[in-house]
Amino acid sequence: MSPSGKPLLDVLAGKTRTPPPIWLMRQAGRYLPEYREVRARQPDFIAFCLNPQAAAEVTLQPIRRYGFDASIVFADILLIPHALGQKVWFEKGEGPKLEPVAPKDAGRLQLDRVEERLEPVCETLRILRRELPGDCTLIGFAGAPWTVATYMIEGGGSKDRWAARTAAWSDPAGFDALMAVLADATARYLIAQARAGAEVLKLFESWAEGLPAPLFERVVIAPTRAIVDQVRAAGIEAPIIGFPKGAGPLAVRYARETGIDALAIDHGLDTGWAAGALPAGLPVQGQLDPAVLKAGGAALDGEVDRLLAAWKDRPYVFNLGHGINPDVPPDHVTRLVNRVRGL
Repeated sequence: MSPSGKPLLDVLAGKTRTPPPIWLMRQAGRYLPEYREVRARQPDFIAFCLNPQAAAEVTLQPIRRYGFDASIVFADILLIPHALGQKVWFEKGEGPKLEPVAPKDAGRLQLDRVEERLEPVCETLRILRRELPGDCTLIGFAGAPWTVATYMIEGGGSKDRWAARTAAWSDPAGFDALMAVLADATARYLIAQARAGAEVLKLFESWAEGLPAPLFERVVIAPTRAIVDQVRAAGIEAPIIGFPKGAGPLAVRYARETGIDALAIDHGLDTGWAAGALPAGLPVQGQLDPAVLKAGGAALDGEVDRLLAAWKDRPYVFNLGHGINPDVPPDHVTRLVNRVRGL
């Protein structure tokens, strides 16, 4: 038994564990038949996320099936635009859709309604703290401001975030005002999650890829630092994991300058380079390509072994470099967990 009783918390406190704790991004999701059964009964995706009983149930499903060391609350990064008063919906087969906003609309966003409208997520967390096994760590999360802003401005997902990038350059004052609102909303949301029982907080910067350094500093590093500072000023001590997906070498600046406690790394960053470039002793998480989880077999075993060897001397949390795809066979996840744990 670990000193805290929770392997993930030990690693995030700087301890090295063999085997490392394991959980997977999007571990509650469409690859599980039991998830699809619950999802089929929900009227729409936003309502699903804001239904504490249903959200708690699907959060618990992968814990019951695989015994992961952590459970991340079932929610979505676009709940913040919803809470700010922007219309958000999900089209089947197309993903999220939003009524686009411009940076000049930042003053119209309903910042004062965020905690009230996202209270159902906090109720989900309270249910989970009662029902999770004693050694399983509960993670709360939010989308980081740049990633959320891209959806708000583009009106949905975008391959190159062209409209958002253009707005950031052409209207820096307006765009920075929007980012300030989003940073405040995100910090309030994370503080509420921690007070409801989240033991770890995670920021998903899913669209950090392809930004030049000056823009990365403005729209990724500065807002993340503001969020961390606001969370800490509120007396919240929960470790914060940052995930700047696709940031490449800029992930090192992100790790040094934002105040995060651990860095989640995508599968595109060179493992050997990252091990030498990142701050000594910084806990890291991730790196397994989700595609190799789909492939399974010897390829999966080899990549698991490679990552376990590469990160054995650093506090490490085994995870994917992004979320589980819906077409991954559940048995491949069983094989992954057993391989990590040496079973």
